Amino acid sequence: MTRLFLIIAIAFAAALPARADVEIEEVVSPGGITAWLVREPSIPFMAIELRFRGGASLDAPDTRGAINLMTSLLEEGAADLDARAFARAQESLAVSFGYDVGDDALSVSGTFLSENRDEAVELLRQSIIEPSFASEALERVREQVLTGLRSDAKDPDEIARRTFDAMAFGDHPYATDYSGTIESVTALSRDDMLAAHSAAFARDRLYVGVAGDITPEELGPLLDTLLGELPEIGAPMPEPAPVLIEGGTTVVEFETPQSVAIFGQRGIAQDDPDYFAAAVLNQVLGAGGFESRLMDEVRKKRGLTYGVYSYLAPQDYAATLQGQVASANESIAEAVSVIRDEWARAAAEGITLKELDAAKTYITGAYPLRFDGNGPIARIMVGMQMLGLPIDYIATRNDKVDAVTLEDVSRVAGELLDPENLHFVVVGQPVGLESSVAN
Repeated sequence: MTRLFLIIAIAFAAALPARADVEIEEVVSPGGITAWLVREPSIPFMAIELRFRGGASLDAPDTRGAINLMTSLLEEGAADLDARAFARAQESLAVSFGYDVGDDALSVSGTFLSENRDEAVELLRQSIIEPSFASEALERVREQVLTGLRSDAKDPDEIARRTFDAMAFGDHPYATDYSGTIESVTALSRDDMLAAHSAAFARDRLYVGVAGDITPEELGPLLDTLLGELPEIGAPMPEPAPVLIEGGTTVVEFETPQSVAIFGQRGIAQDDPDYFAAAVLNQVLGAGGFESRLMDEVRKKRGLTYGVYSYLAPQDYAATLQGQVASANESIAEAVSVIRDEWARAAAEGITLKELDAAKTYITGAYPLRFDGNGPIARIMVGMQMLGLPIDYIATRNDKVDAVTLEDVSRVAGELLDPENLHFVVVGQPVGLESSVAN
């Protein structure tokens, strides 16, 4: 079978309907590395997802942005390959690697054909274990990051986000953007890249998911080849972040015809027994698109915005419940008022049985659609491991959603939603809104 035909077959397989059942096996390599595996031998192709807990929150205080910049350099040369040679090697093997970082984790993903698995794993190993951090690549990627930071400084959404985070998380890494600042990124050196690499990559924070054409017997040695050279221990993990945000309004003046608002309060951890009830509540309140209460009240009835939404934001070290809306300067004050009213109404009254049934139908129906290929399956398995979920969670998850009662949601609404401590950060030139004394 030619490589071109294989690539076409893989693309076709990715478009097939989502799997109804996912059977996960736990594999432990001879060297002691644990992975979760979903076998799919019908297509000679596999995906691997590696996730390292900690992510950009492991930045040293004086080198904010180092882990983000380091992650961006992982495919810019490794071992004896410069950036161009590394890219050519990927192309010749028809492999795809991805490197990403966030507040809580650094992720490395790879997809490759069975016929060149060994060569692909070796190339991926080099990028993880032997990144070169060459000066030419460092300067080029640094400038890309700086360009993004300069753009963010003029973006109302980013200004609102960063203002909210700074107020919410105090001295914790969550309070600052993981990309760093212009000053911190400009000062980063190659030594900082090496230190960031040592902080983030270690076996004590590693989670692995694999899906595709590979057996447990084959996967074990592959894991040791790929990851066996990792150090045992990385940098210490951050402490929990206190959510400090209190009720009120913060206005950040910015010349624009439309104001942007980020709003939020304390949230709920994903391992909380009431999390599914909170998810149903949030679906009704602001996550349900045109069917949500916020969209109905703010857009449909009053025409104050094109979109408004809310979302649960459970992170490793803090949990918030947040939302966002944009409206003309002349109407943002009314939009804020309506959102506050809906927050208070849901806290006091809960939701209706009709809303409960619709939310549960959507949440359970959308779940199988996530399993639409080897890559997504590998990522989901890694997420499950990081949350400490059981290996059979996929089979039981929708049952937990279906078990949520109207009484559960009403109780959680009263406990979780906190209108008095809902804070709005508004960026723009809002008419009728001023920063409150509570700030």
